[in-house]
Amino acid sequence: MSQFFAIHPETPQPRLVRRAVEILGQGGVIVYPTGTTYALACGLNEKAALERIRQLRGLEEPHHFALACRDLSDIGSYTRLDNTAFRLLKAHTPGPYTFILRATAEVPRRVQHAKRRTIGIRVPDHPVARALLAEMGEPLTTSTLLLPGETLPMTDPVDIREAIGNRVDAIIDAGPGGLEPSTVVDLSGERPSVIRRGAGEASVFEG
Repeated sequence: MSQFFAIHPETPQPRLVRRAVEILGQGGVIVYPTGTTYALACGLNEKAALERIRQLRGLEEPHHFALACRDLSDIGSYTRLDNTAFRLLKAHTPGPYTFILRATAEVPRRVQHAKRRTIGIRVPDHPVARALLAEMGEPLTTSTLLLPGETLPMTDPVDIREAIGNRVDAIIDAGPGGLEPSTVVDLSGERPSVIRRGAGEASVFEG
Protein backbone atom coordinates (compact mmCIF):
# COMPACT_ATOMS: atom_id res chain seq x y z
CA MET A 1 0.00 0.00 0.00
CA SER A 2 1.22 3.49 -0.84
CA GLN A 3 2.21 6.11 1.68
CA PHE A 4 -0.44 8.79 2.22
CA PHE A 5 0.70 12.35 2.94
CA ALA A 6 -1.74 15.02 4.06
CA ILE A 7 0.04 18.16 2.86
CA HIS A 8 -1.38 21.63 3.42
CA PRO A 9 -2.56 23.04 0.06
CA GLU A 10 -1.24 26.55 0.74
CA THR A 11 1.72 26.06 3.11
CA PRO A 12 3.19 22.62 2.31
CA GLN A 13 5.11 21.01 5.17
CA PRO A 14 8.76 20.80 4.06
CA ARG A 15 9.31 17.46 5.83
CA LEU A 16 6.51 15.78 3.90
CA VAL A 17 7.58 17.38 0.64
CA ARG A 18 11.10 16.02 1.16
CA ARG A 19 9.73 12.56 1.86
CA ALA A 20 7.70 12.59 -1.36
CA VAL A 21 10.79 13.68 -3.31
CA GLU A 22 12.81 10.88 -1.71
CA ILE A 23 10.24 8.41 -3.03
CA LEU A 24 10.51 9.93 -6.50
CA GLY A 25 14.29 9.72 -6.29
CA GLN A 26 14.04 6.03 -5.52
CA GLY A 27 12.12 5.40 -8.74
CA GLY A 28 8.66 5.78 -7.25
CA VAL A 29 5.36 6.89 -8.73
CA ILE A 30 3.30 9.47 -6.85
CA VAL A 31 -0.11 11.13 -7.10
CA TYR A 32 0.02 14.90 -6.62
CA PRO A 33 -2.13 18.03 -7.15
CA THR A 34 -1.39 20.22 -10.17
CA GLY A 35 -3.79 23.11 -9.69
CA THR A 36 -6.30 21.54 -12.09
CA THR A 37 -6.61 17.79 -11.54
CA TYR A 38 -4.62 15.25 -9.58
CA ALA A 39 -1.88 13.67 -11.68
CA LEU A 40 0.62 10.83 -11.70
CA ALA A 41 4.32 11.66 -11.67
CA CYS A 42 7.76 10.08 -11.70
CA GLY A 43 11.34 11.20 -12.16
CA LEU A 44 12.41 12.23 -15.64
CA ASN A 45 14.85 9.35 -16.13
CA GLU A 46 12.89 6.62 -14.36
CA LYS A 47 12.10 4.14 -17.13
CA ALA A 48 10.36 1.53 -14.97
CA ALA A 49 8.25 4.16 -13.19
CA LEU A 50 7.16 5.62 -16.53
CA GLU A 51 6.06 2.17 -17.66
CA ARG A 52 3.99 1.83 -14.48
CA ILE A 53 2.23 5.09 -15.32
CA ARG A 54 1.55 3.81 -18.83
CA GLN A 55 0.01 0.65 -17.40
CA LEU A 56 -2.05 2.55 -14.84
CA ARG A 57 -3.50 4.80 -17.50
CA GLY A 58 -3.77 2.12 -20.17
CA LEU A 59 -1.71 4.23 -22.55
CA GLU A 60 -0.36 3.11 -25.87
CA GLU A 61 2.03 4.81 -28.26
CA PRO A 62 1.94 7.57 -29.27
CA HIS A 63 1.08 9.68 -26.23
CA HIS A 64 2.05 13.15 -25.10
CA PHE A 65 3.49 13.05 -21.61
CA ALA A 66 4.19 16.39 -19.97
CA LEU A 67 7.12 17.69 -18.02
CA ALA A 68 6.07 19.62 -14.93
CA CYS A 69 8.64 22.41 -14.61
CA ARG A 70 9.40 25.03 -11.97
CA ASP A 71 9.67 27.98 -14.36
CA LEU A 72 10.90 29.17 -17.75
CA SER A 73 14.53 28.47 -16.90
CA ASP A 74 13.73 24.75 -16.76
CA ILE A 75 11.72 24.87 -19.96
CA GLY A 76 14.59 26.27 -22.02
CA SER A 77 16.72 23.22 -21.29
CA TYR A 78 14.18 20.70 -22.51
CA THR A 79 12.41 22.36 -25.44
CA ARG A 80 13.17 24.40 -28.54
CA LEU A 81 11.69 27.83 -27.91
CA ASP A 82 11.38 30.54 -30.54
CA ASN A 83 10.53 34.11 -29.57
CA THR A 84 6.80 33.68 -30.12
CA ALA A 85 6.61 30.56 -27.97
CA PHE A 86 8.72 32.18 -25.25
CA ARG A 87 6.41 35.19 -25.07
CA LEU A 88 3.32 32.98 -24.86
CA LEU A 89 4.81 30.82 -22.10
CA LYS A 90 5.98 33.87 -20.18
CA ALA A 91 2.48 35.31 -20.32
CA HIS A 92 0.60 32.13 -19.37
CA THR A 93 2.81 30.31 -16.86
CA PRO A 94 2.37 29.28 -14.18
CA GLY A 95 -1.19 28.33 -14.94
CA PRO A 96 -3.69 25.75 -16.22
CA TYR A 97 -1.98 25.16 -19.58
CA THR A 98 0.12 22.44 -21.15
CA PHE A 99 2.20 23.52 -24.14
CA ILE A 100 3.40 21.10 -26.82
CA LEU A 101 6.91 21.97 -27.98
CA ARG A 102 9.80 20.35 -29.84
CA ALA A 103 11.93 18.38 -27.40
CA THR A 104 15.70 18.75 -27.05
CA ALA A 105 18.17 15.91 -26.56
CA GLU A 106 17.81 16.42 -22.78
CA VAL A 107 14.39 14.73 -22.93
CA PRO A 108 14.56 10.92 -22.95
CA ARG A 109 13.09 9.43 -26.14
CA ARG A 110 10.64 7.30 -24.17
CA VAL A 111 9.01 10.45 -22.77
CA GLN A 112 8.70 12.21 -26.13
CA HIS A 113 5.84 11.70 -28.56
CA ALA A 114 7.04 8.69 -30.53
CA LYS A 115 6.40 10.16 -33.98
CA ARG A 116 6.64 13.93 -33.56
CA ARG A 117 9.52 14.16 -31.03
CA THR A 118 7.56 16.69 -29.02
CA ILE A 119 6.86 17.00 -25.32
CA GLY A 120 4.20 18.67 -23.21
CA ILE A 121 5.35 21.39 -20.82
CA ARG A 122 3.41 22.43 -17.73
CA VAL A 123 4.29 24.98 -15.04
CA PRO A 124 1.72 24.13 -12.36
CA ASP A 125 0.24 26.89 -10.24
CA HIS A 126 -0.24 24.91 -7.04
CA PRO A 127 1.87 25.43 -3.90
CA VAL A 128 2.38 21.68 -3.35
CA ALA A 129 3.43 21.02 -6.93
CA ARG A 130 5.77 23.99 -6.88
CA ALA A 131 7.30 22.84 -3.58
CA LEU A 132 7.86 19.36 -5.01
CA LEU A 133 9.56 20.75 -8.11
CA ALA A 134 11.75 23.10 -6.10
CA GLU A 135 12.88 20.26 -3.85
CA MET A 136 13.33 17.87 -6.79
CA GLY A 137 15.52 20.30 -8.70
CA GLU A 138 14.40 18.96 -12.08
CA PRO A 139 11.14 18.41 -13.98
CA LEU A 140 8.75 15.58 -13.26
CA THR A 141 7.25 13.39 -15.95
CA THR A 142 3.53 13.74 -15.40
CA SER A 143 0.15 12.59 -16.72
CA THR A 144 -3.43 13.34 -15.63
CA LEU A 145 -4.88 10.75 -13.26
CA LEU A 146 -7.49 9.45 -15.67
CA LEU A 147 -7.99 5.71 -15.36
CA PRO A 148 -8.89 3.42 -18.29
CA GLY A 149 -12.57 3.53 -19.19
CA GLU A 150 -13.21 6.74 -17.23
CA THR A 151 -14.14 10.08 -18.74
CA LEU A 152 -13.35 12.21 -15.67
CA PRO A 153 -10.25 12.26 -13.47
CA MET A 154 -10.44 11.22 -9.83
CA THR A 155 -10.77 14.15 -7.41
CA ASP A 156 -10.80 12.71 -3.87
CA PRO A 157 -7.44 11.49 -2.49
CA VAL A 158 -9.21 8.94 -0.26
CA ASP A 159 -10.98 7.47 -3.29
CA ILE A 160 -7.68 7.51 -5.18
CA ARG A 161 -6.06 5.54 -2.37
CA GLU A 162 -8.82 2.93 -2.45
CA ALA A 163 -8.63 2.61 -6.24
CA ILE A 164 -4.87 2.56 -6.91
CA GLY A 165 -3.17 2.66 -3.51
CA ASN A 166 -1.45 -0.65 -4.22
CA ARG A 167 -0.13 0.54 -7.59
CA VAL A 168 1.61 3.79 -6.63
CA ASP A 169 4.18 4.59 -3.97
CA ALA A 170 2.74 7.77 -2.49
CA ILE A 171 -0.47 9.80 -2.62
CA ILE A 172 -0.46 13.45 -1.62
CA ASP A 173 -3.73 14.63 -0.12
CA ALA A 174 -3.97 18.40 -0.60
CA GLY A 175 -7.75 18.54 -0.58
CA PRO A 176 -10.20 17.94 -3.42
CA GLY A 177 -8.88 18.18 -6.95
CA GLY A 178 -10.61 19.56 -10.02
CA LEU A 179 -12.40 17.72 -12.81
CA GLU A 180 -11.13 19.87 -15.67
CA PRO A 181 -7.60 19.18 -16.92
CA SER A 182 -5.25 21.79 -18.36
CA THR A 183 -5.88 23.37 -21.73
CA VAL A 184 -3.37 21.94 -24.24
CA VAL A 185 -1.84 24.28 -26.81
CA ASP A 186 0.44 23.00 -29.58
CA LEU A 187 3.28 25.45 -30.22
CA SER A 188 5.37 23.08 -32.34
CA GLY A 189 3.95 24.25 -35.67
CA GLU A 190 3.79 27.54 -37.51
CA ARG A 191 1.03 28.94 -35.31
CA PRO A 192 -0.56 28.03 -31.95
CA SER A 193 -3.22 25.34 -32.11
CA VAL A 194 -5.56 24.42 -29.23
CA ILE A 195 -5.80 20.63 -29.14
CA ARG A 196 -7.67 20.26 -25.83
CA ARG A 197 -9.95 22.75 -24.15
CA GLY A 198 -9.68 22.65 -20.38
CA ALA A 199 -9.29 24.89 -17.37
CA GLY A 200 -7.26 27.56 -19.14
CA GLU A 201 -8.90 30.13 -21.41
CA ALA A 202 -8.40 28.85 -24.97
CA SER A 203 -9.58 31.87 -26.95
CA VAL A 204 -6.34 33.79 -26.34
CA PHE A 205 -4.54 31.32 -28.63
CA GLU A 206 -7.12 31.38 -31.42
CA GLY A 207 -7.85 33.77 -34.24
